[in-house]
Amino acid sequence: MSLNKTAVRIKVTLKDVRPEVMRCLVVPLTLRLDRLHLTLQSAFGWTNSHLFEFLAGEGRWGIPDPDGDFGPQPIDARKTRLSNIVQETGAKTIHYLYDFGDSWDHVIKLEKWFDNTTTEGLPFLLEAAGRCPPEDVGGAPGYAEYLDAISEPTHPEHEHMRLWGPEQFDPNVIDRKALEAAVNALSDSWKPRRRTTRSK
Repeated sequence: MSLNKTAVRIKVTLKDVRPEVMRCLVVPLTLRLDRLHLTLQSAFGWTNSHLFEFLAGEGRWGIPDPDGDFGPQPIDARKTRLSNIVQETGAKTIHYLYDFGDSWDHVIKLEKWFDNTTTEGLPFLLEAAGRCPPEDVGGAPGYAEYLDAISEPTHPEHEHMRLWGPEQFDPNVIDRKALEAAVNALSDSWKPRRRTTRSK
């Protein structure tokens, strides 16, 4: 099995959030973790405004703090590939933690492998359900309170939350085309550049 010709279908679900927020994607097995982070940001509709980590087994992967002031450092996500996690831990489920304040826990299930395939045009968004919560809403508990407030005109926080959050927020309505375009743009930007030779 050539890792460079292997892709994997992943199902990513935002933990403890109702209605369900889920994305299904196909990604190269050799995708670097910092690029998997950007893929998930684009697929969900996050704004890449906070720190992140991937967790599997006893391992933690993220962007190390250059000052090293906050305890044990994660393994550098810019130097690690998804295949490394799979080989080192044997994990079929990986957690992607985004925003250490709100603690959004994305459960990544590695569902299906595609061997001897082209990885050109990947990552690719297959399915999407549920709108991404607003940034800085307070994690899963804060999001539940936010939904209660905007859906009930008599709620004491109704007007404040309605003005604070996105206009006419509906947790069940997503802009599928915008998410696909954002993921596809990553695929295009990561294509290797062709070297051009100048004629003498």
